[in-house]
Amino acid sequence: MNLKNIPAETLSTIANTIRIVSAEGVQRANSGHPGMPMGLAEVALVLWLKYLHIDPSDPKWLNRDRFVLSNGHGSMLLYTMLHLSGFDVSINDLKNFRQSGSKTPGHPEYRYTPGVECTTGPLGQGISNAVGMALAEKMMAARYNTAEENIFSHRTFCILGDGCLMEGVSSEASSLAGHLGLGNLIAIWDDNHISIAGRTSLTFTEDVLARYEAYGWQVLSCDGHDVQEIDEALGKAVAETGKPSLIAARTIIGKGSPNKQDSSHVHGSPLGKEELQLTKEALGFAGEEDFYIPDTVREIFSNKQETWLTARANWNKQFSNWQNEHPVLANELTQRLEITVPDDLEDQLLAGMTTPANKAVATRQSSSEILQTLGKIFPALVGGSADLEPSTLTVLKGEPAVSKDNFTGRNIHFGVREHAMGAIMNGLSYYGGFMPFGSTFFCFADYMRPTIRLAALSHLPGLFIFTHDSIFLGEDGPTHQPIEHLASLRCMPGVVVFRPASSAEVAVSYAEGMRRKTSPTIIVLTRQALPPLETDCSINDIRKGAYVAFETDSGTTPEIVFVATGSEVSLAIEAAKQFANARVVSMLCLEYFQRMDLASQQKLIPAASRKVVVEAGSPFGWQSPIASDRNDVLVLGIDRFGASAPAEVLAAEYGFNVTSVVEAVRDTFYR
Repeated sequence: MNLKNIPAETLSTIANTIRIVSAEGVQRANSGHPGMPMGLAEVALVLWLKYLHIDPSDPKWLNRDRFVLSNGHGSMLLYTMLHLSGFDVSINDLKNFRQSGSKTPGHPEYRYTPGVECTTGPLGQGISNAVGMALAEKMMAARYNTAEENIFSHRTFCILGDGCLMEGVSSEASSLAGHLGLGNLIAIWDDNHISIAGRTSLTFTEDVLARYEAYGWQVLSCDGHDVQEIDEALGKAVAETGKPSLIAARTIIGKGSPNKQDSSHVHGSPLGKEELQLTKEALGFAGEEDFYIPDTVREIFSNKQETWLTARANWNKQFSNWQNEHPVLANELTQRLEITVPDDLEDQLLAGMTTPANKAVATRQSSSEILQTLGKIFPALVGGSADLEPSTLTVLKGEPAVSKDNFTGRNIHFGVREHAMGAIMNGLSYYGGFMPFGSTFFCFADYMRPTIRLAALSHLPGLFIFTHDSIFLGEDGPTHQPIEHLASLRCMPGVVVFRPASSAEVAVSYAEGMRRKTSPTIIVLTRQALPPLETDCSINDIRKGAYVAFETDSGTTPEIVFVATGSEVSLAIEAAKQFANARVVSMLCLEYFQRMDLASQQKLIPAASRKVVVEAGSPFGWQSPIASDRNDVLVLGIDRFGASAPAEVLAAEYGFNVTSVVEAVRDTFYR
């Protein structure tokens, strides 16, 4: 749509409609952030009416542009634009802003609102997700576009605020975006000089454009209330295909509010009934009902919908031709979009291992071998690590690395950027057609907690792979030795944590991760080699998440049950051999055990048995899952930080060798 053909008065009416409707939504809820939507009204109208290529009748159209509202507190802007554009967001939805069960929650939430591409609110995450989405498009285009048909040819647009630029995750992700030359990524900075505390000059005086230029971005500026300047800046950004673009749009927060614009008072609070009425009068809406949208505004957006539908129909023809001409690629694309997991996946993964079954092996090594087979089966599998591939062993061998000159690769070098790695993984998941994995040392999961939490909140798949899982990594010392991490991640809703003790358990962990289409999977692996387990349990038993790995007398109720995870399972087995009637339960996944019915849980861990938990981590959270009586549970964990010493020395000092475990059990239950 040529904006020059729309009278200036009409453009002003559109912008003011966006302002008023957004402010009214916040006022009706008596909660929210009206300032940002009011300040970005002109930016939004230019972006939607001229540059966004979408299909409101099909919010999941494969070749749509992605739009991310990184400063998600301004969600009424997005909801207003979705309504005007013809998405399934009604006036009543706008009126129900921030109400229980509505399509218009306080911050945009993925899967709840048509047209919302990702969950945003924690600042900096949205722009980092956008980097992942832009990377995804580049990788899809490199893989599936042909000389005749460009079926992937869209962009990712993102609006972000000062807070997003202050958060470190945006710096990490933006640095990588510049390095990779993601010319399909366009970010618009709402440069309004206001944060919650007041003027941004209180804390934020750096030269943002110089910083982004140093990252390798094209940097542009415009008056965020001048439609022509906004149009020119976006035109230059779209024309630049070799690097991402950042447009600094200088705006006035709360523009149109006579007494509150350009102040922090309009950032996170409703205008108030009186100020809202004054604003409506100032903008020419004095006598109109709430949520009024002029016919001229409706007509312009209706015409735009026709343009979108025509463009979509043309793409459909192109896509159909591509499918007919390239059936092998078309079949692969279908496979990666659906990610169908075979029932015997675990068997296939184990068959691909080269390490003999009777040889001691670190679970990170088993993981490496299993990843190779997994990558051959699933073209959607892509990922890498935070500069730790030689230690986490997470390279897909034979596959090239992703670079600005080659997006056909499947190995992503994230650099030492754990926080951005998680956010970019989420961006790949939001995009669709990818099962991303990312790896680092388990202790550095702390750098990724916000992104893991958002993956869980947004019901995103993804494989978060953590190695060096305990004090037994040894001499690197307490800065690298995780203690509380298992407990803290297990208590996060929507996350499952696997800590495998054998190659078979590693295979199950990955297979279950591939099956979990609506939640992230955490796989925690050892640096040190583990002895093969003395068990003949089936894969189906292991898939339950907890199973009997060893027992000294299978004919009776065990007098004592050892419950262990990961590297401590083999330790528990050796300790159990010192007792006449003992059982060892390998607790591969506590969340899977807890979803069993009570009868199944008590079959594994009988109420009458004494229980001993053996896990080289925080004991927090272990009493309730297995206790019938707190007096019959002994938890052998670690409630202090580690130390720098050889692993065998730490095992003795922290009570994690056979002698120490047996003595602790006898002192507790057999005195």
